[in-house]
Amino acid sequence: MNIALIAHDKKKELMASFCIAYRSILKNHNLFATGTTGAIIIEATGLNVHRFSPGLMGEQQISARAAYNELDLVLFFRDPVTAQSHEPDINSLLRACDINNIPFATNLGTAEMLIRGLERGDLGWREIIGK
Repeated sequence: MNIALIAHDKKKELMASFCIAYRSILKNHNLFATGTTGAIIIEATGLNVHRFSPGLMGEQQISARAAYNELDLVLFFRDPVTAQSHEPDINSLLRACDINNIPFATNLGTAEMLIRGLERGDLGWREIIGK
């Protein structure tokens, strides 16, 4: 499955910890991330991660993948406290995921539920519906 990993600056450490904890699951999938988040994940885990551009440009590149239904899961650890100047771009990613029924987690609790579901095969329907 194709999994996008994105984290706002204040959540990058949490994303790295998440990827360390679930490395055994993530290593079996195609991972995509924004540039800086991807570099942090690679350094912390040694996982193979395709890195897009850092920041807003990378989020837009991932959003384009979602718009073409080329992703199966998006884990976006957002910072809900700090105002984000590119909030409309985040909404564009969320809209693309909703249109294509791509599971989307914005926090650790939801991400853990989805990654455990992925491990059990609960997201196999993504392959059945045909991308």
